[in-house]
Amino acid sequence: MRVGVMIGPERGDSARKVGRMIKDVLWAEGAGLDSAWIPQVPTDFDALVAVALMGARTERIELGTAVVPLQAQHPIALARQALSTHAAADGRLALGVGPSHHWIVQDMLGLPYEKPAKFTRDYLDVLDAAFKGPGPVDVENDTFTVHNPLELGPVAPLPVLVAALGPVMLKLAGERADGTVLWMADERAVADHVVPRITKAAEEAGRKAPRIIAGIPVCLCRPSEVDAARERANRILGEAEISPNYQRLLDYGDAKDVGDLCAAGDEKAIAARFRRFADAGVTDLSVRLLPIGEGREELVASKHRTREVLSGLAADFR
Repeated sequence: MRVGVMIGPERGDSARKVGRMIKDVLWAEGAGLDSAWIPQVPTDFDALVAVALMGARTERIELGTAVVPLQAQHPIALARQALSTHAAADGRLALGVGPSHHWIVQDMLGLPYEKPAKFTRDYLDVLDAAFKGPGPVDVENDTFTVHNPLELGPVAPLPVLVAALGPVMLKLAGERADGTVLWMADERAVADHVVPRITKAAEEAGRKAPRIIAGIPVCLCRPSEVDAARERANRILGEAEISPNYQRLLDYGDAKDVGDLCAAGDEKAIAARFRRFADAGVTDLSVRLLPIGEGREELVASKHRTREVLSGLAADFR
């Protein structure tokens, strides 16, 4: 199992975001982590721009989006941006995409949120054609009519990962993509729900075994602080739980909320939780660092302690 870290644009004013994200990815590469995953926060910095910036400052680490909502841009626009970013990152982009949620697409963007799996399938038709370039992109399906010349081509194989939570989307991800990006999936949900469905679909489509990227919060702390870590996870990361998509995914596992997903405790406890995810079939773990403490100094110290453990575990699981 490969171990990576989430690097987000949250917190701080716009002038400081870029410097902080660059600093974080330089740490991740230097610490030997395999990947960095950049969430597309609806209200914040563009994830693909962040990848391009990070790619220009790093040499080895894989840089993934987790994930870009499809409805916000035409597939040709996304293909052009992804191919440009992939080149800027020397072929290290992993493009995570997905149909998002009704509260983003419908409530924030004012766009219809109907038949998201069908929309995603039609969107992938255009991305697939574009990523075979350079050359004309000619696609006609129920959603898109595209006849667009494109002089860009991928500088290296460009993996496409589709956020998939339910059976229909998992089947689509197995048939048409290189894997899936998960959030709010515990070990049982991965082993009993995600892996069998996406793997079967990939096998039937003649594709190689899919990557399964699972995102979890992680906090190094004393056993007596585990409950505080889980409570903090629920307080600062619990907004996504309102989505019916995530609620249905939680029903497939044992976790009731994001706090239950948190790998919290000493190094041995965190390693054991990582092992359970690996045994469930996770190929890539995307860690959301979760510091705890009172005040900035304690939070920073907690973050750095967790980072040190994460670096060691990345080497152990490689």
